[in-house]
Amino acid sequence: MSGGRSHRGGHHEEEHGGHEAWAVPYGDMLTVLMALFIVLFAISQVDQDKYVELARGLAEGFGTSHTAPLAGNTTVIEGEIGNPQPVELDTSAAPMPVTLTTLDDQLQQLQQEQRRKATEKNLAAAEAELDRLLDIQDQLQGALSEKGLGDRVTFRVTERGLVAAVVADDVFFASASASMQRTGYDVLDVLGPVLAGLPEAVAVEGHTNHLPLLGGRYRDNWELSAARASTVVSHLVSAYHIAPQRLVVTGYGQTRPLYPQDDPKAIVGNRRVDLVVLDEKPLAVRALLPQLAQARGIPTADPAGRS
Repeated sequence: MSGGRSHRGGHHEEEHGGHEAWAVPYGDMLTVLMALFIVLFAISQVDQDKYVELARGLAEGFGTSHTAPLAGNTTVIEGEIGNPQPVELDTSAAPMPVTLTTLDDQLQQLQQEQRRKATEKNLAAAEAELDRLLDIQDQLQGALSEKGLGDRVTFRVTERGLVAAVVADDVFFASASASMQRTGYDVLDVLGPVLAGLPEAVAVEGHTNHLPLLGGRYRDNWELSAARASTVVSHLVSAYHIAPQRLVVTGYGQTRPLYPQDDPKAIVGNRRVDLVVLDEKPLAVRALLPQLAQARGIPTADPAGRS
């Protein structure tokens, strides 16, 4: 009997010990899980004060209002950080995004405005320059008319400046010669004083008709035209002290006729010396001179249509 009781008592003690062995690791596991949840909860919370301060700093840096966005479509209004009140954002009122197309359109508008202003500025400068060139023409034309030489020179305004075309017929230059006649000196003595008072350079360009030279001093019309232009320049320098560096000599021969060969005017009319007051304005301004001159009825091209 006593042996049987001892056996049952021993069995009971084994069962009690087994329950305790299972409960201890279970409790430890619950403790670990509880600690894990506490840590996760702690790290998931945002320091509201620091977050709002960061938002305010960024807003000031970008020049926007001091609001700090929270989770979802809400913001915290500055001044209510202690007791923030969520405000729903109106996403429909958000500004339209700036696209490359928008920037390109704005750039084109800016360029068009700049071109318009530049055109207006150039137009005003060209108007003033045309007035000045016409004043020079009036001085020359008036002085020639007083001497009875008004028909010896024709004027036109081109992109290059003011062109005074002097008819170089037998009264001006002897045939096949670069020796200037008395009438030639008379014309230059009217033009010289006015040209001497100008700041611009003056191009002196010689031209001949198409008739070939039959012997003589010059080999061809190229040499003859250049020699005639040189004769004009020499007189302007010696008589009116125009600085040589202001004068340009060119001989074109028969390559730039005013009249075609079959025109009765070709023999006399194509023999000439052009004196060009070379305009010094920018090309954008000079390019407007012929158009403005035409609007005023001022010749802008020679009889051959060249400007």
